[in-house]
Amino acid sequence: MSYDDVEIEDMEWNDELQAYTYPCPCGDLFQITKEDLKIGEEIARCPSCSLYITVIYNIEDFIADSSSKNNLKQQPVAVA
Repeated sequence: MSYDDVEIEDMEWNDELQAYTYPCPCGDLFQITKEDLKIGEEIARCPSCSLYITVIYNIEDFIADSSSKNNLKQQPVAVA
């Protein structure tokens, strides 16, 4: 049973960790990466204790985000 259910909007993006984070009662941070979210993972774990939270999010937001980035990378560039 998870410690809590948390909306992705209530979590913060941490550039250093490259993960969404949320404060844990132990003083550390629950963490989950964008890659985890893209594959449907919804559990954010605390690296310092045994607690975890369930992240509530729309997986399509993360799949659409990665496919739009891929489309930008794959567009041909005309060279004169």
